[in-house]
Amino acid sequence: MRNSSPVLRTGLTVAAAALPLALAAVSAAAGPGISVSTTGSTVSVTTSSCTQINGSWGTASLLTSSQGSFAQGRQVTLSGTSTSQSAAWSSVSAGTYTVIVICSDGTTAGTQSVVVSPTPSPTRSPSPSASPSLGVMGGTGGSATDYGTVTLVAGGTLVGAGLLGTAWYLRRRNKPYRF
Repeated sequence: MRNSSPVLRTGLTVAAAALPLALAAVSAAAGPGISVSTTGSTVSVTTSSCTQINGSWGTASLLTSSQGSFAQGRQVTLSGTSTSQSAAWSSVSAGTYTVIVICSDGTTAGTQSVVVSPTPSPTRSPSPSASPSLGVMGGTGGSATDYGTVTLVAGGTLVGAGLLGTAWYLRRRNKPYRF
């Protein structure tokens, strides 16, 4: 009969389970590659795979779906440091593109497809209108004309006459037998 330690069995099980995870992490970090992103109509690419030779990091090319080779695309020289190199294209119209990065030593750092979405057209929002310089002329019936004293006195006289006429009529009406 064989008697093995449970601690030894547990340690071997954990090591066997961790080995594929460690190998996957090493292979993902070791491989060269590029990272492509879009912001509006700008496409940018970043890599850390290229080395500088004669002052150049390499070249990136943006190809449309109808272009087949690196030389046919819109080419941009990589710029950056020894840890990160990048390139960008502006005013890219909507569509599907392929980004290829070739380092200055002739190796391909990576290839990746990217979709540029159409930019939404700006919507017009109502703008506030200018307020009147004198404000609202409340109480004047919307009139902006300044009437003279004669007009105001004539109007007051007519209103007074109307009030006197109404009072006289109502008083006569209360006494029906009076002639």
